[in-house]
Amino acid sequence: MHSDKLLKIGIACYPLVGGSGILASALAMELAARGHDVHVFSYAKPVRLDTSLPRIKFHPVAVSKYKLFEYADYTLPLAVKIAEVADQAHLDIIHAHYAVPHATAAYIAKRMAKQDRLRIVTTLHGTDTTLLGRDPNYRRAIEYSLQHSDRVTTVSDSLRRATEEVFDVGKQVEVIHNFYTPGQPTSTREKMREELGVGDCFTLFHASNLRSVKRIDLLLESVARCRLRSRLKLIILAGNSFDSFAEKVEELGLEETVIVRENGYPVEDYIEASDLGIYTSETESFCLSILEGMFLGKASLAFRVGGIPEVMEEGRSGLLCEFGDCDGMAAKIDSLIENPERARTLGRAAKERAELRFTAERIVPQYLACYEKALAGD
Repeated sequence: MHSDKLLKIGIACYPLVGGSGILASALAMELAARGHDVHVFSYAKPVRLDTSLPRIKFHPVAVSKYKLFEYADYTLPLAVKIAEVADQAHLDIIHAHYAVPHATAAYIAKRMAKQDRLRIVTTLHGTDTTLLGRDPNYRRAIEYSLQHSDRVTTVSDSLRRATEEVFDVGKQVEVIHNFYTPGQPTSTREKMREELGVGDCFTLFHASNLRSVKRIDLLLESVARCRLRSRLKLIILAGNSFDSFAEKVEELGLEETVIVRENGYPVEDYIEASDLGIYTSETESFCLSILEGMFLGKASLAFRVGGIPEVMEEGRSGLLCEFGDCDGMAAKIDSLIENPERARTLGRAAKERAELRFTAERIVPQYLACYEKALAGD
């Protein structure tokens, strides 16, 4: 199905540096570039959303803290804002990134809105299924939100299978992989490496929000077990405060190895300065950070979990170890320190795979087709 009709699309997402916010922001900008009107809802402006672009409007959601309530509520203010904009702008689609609270708020907004055309597309990014879906305090609300979405998508086949195991969705779950459009580095590799003080060391790169599922403890353990650690640096681009891991760095004697930058931008500069990405998540629906590196010619080393094997081809465009195998990761790092050309070969294959499978030109039309199916009632 394909149509040239221009749509009015609302996107509800988190504003932080996690993969869902990055994907939602990139999708908003790509849709606007194709002529669609896009309205983005969140409690703060998403960090990678360029609101200066035409046809993009950001609607901040104010969270009131009434003394009557022990905890501030976000879902209802979000629903009210979506309903208001849906009526004023005559929205066709609300695209909710995460079921709770976004799809839940979208469903409430749909019931409140004065027009019955509004359709809901929900994209699951992982936590809804892998964490909240197993919590009895949330599971039923998530399932209800999915059942009342017109279309449901996941960012990997692994997450689709897990979602169908956890929830009675009541409809087909479509897989639409993440995409990424890299920006150009603003600094040269040489200048950035000099600024970071990595010298001629083999340099690993990690970017995440540092949530517990990212297993930063295993990341640090893996690096600490490298026998060639004196020739190694690890750059951690932290989306949240790294303070809670400072003691672990000291305990493992990594003070001279680990370089932390909190909310460092542009991310492309740090990737350009590195030689290999490294990710030690316990669960990972896709891992957009790996894809960011691939587009800039950098492969990654990661645990074989979730959707990561869908992103990279083991041994060709990346390297995998079984979850928790810190010794195996250390051995692979050591082998690349001794043979950096192998890392460059993996990186070239990673870029080729990214440009073949995970571009906006390939993925955005899949979302537009999904919207059209939702509007047609398919």
